[in-house]
Amino acid sequence: MRRRPGFTLVEILIVVVILGVLAAIVIPQMSSASTQAIRAHLGRNLQAIESQIEIYRANNAGLLPTNDIDDPMGEGEAKDGWGILVSSEYLQSEPMNFFADSTVLLGGDEATAIAAGPDVGNGWFYEAVGNTIRVYAAGYDRVNDTLSTDTP
Repeated sequence: MRRRPGFTLVEILIVVVILGVLAAIVIPQMSSASTQAIRAHLGRNLQAIESQIEIYRANNAGLLPTNDIDDPMGEGEAKDGWGILVSSEYLQSEPMNFFADSTVLLGGDEATAIAAGPDVGNGWFYEAVGNTIRVYAAGYDRVNDTLSTDTP
């Protein structure tokens, strides 16, 4: 009998098993990289927002965009609660929170923001305290650099 050229079933199974093992090693690394990218992006966005609020205050004799605790970013053409910071071009556009997939800014405190998951419906929370505005990314704990879906 003549043997035909080709791969045997055993050889093909060995290759499939090796590819499966490699995939099991690589896939968790890829998801970890995307989570790290989201964390880094949120941290940079928070720094930029805080800087622009301070620049606004420096340009306006230390005043915040409004005195209204319920709407500290003030009236403006911008949507999603960013008010005068966007319409006066302190921010180029409403910042996107890619973890929550939203640009909406609503009132809340730090604990509410950290507890918020990706399905919260808004991307940012603000807290007006005295003569300052604190902005938090929904689902992001800046101090511990964690997302609300991270397992302890």
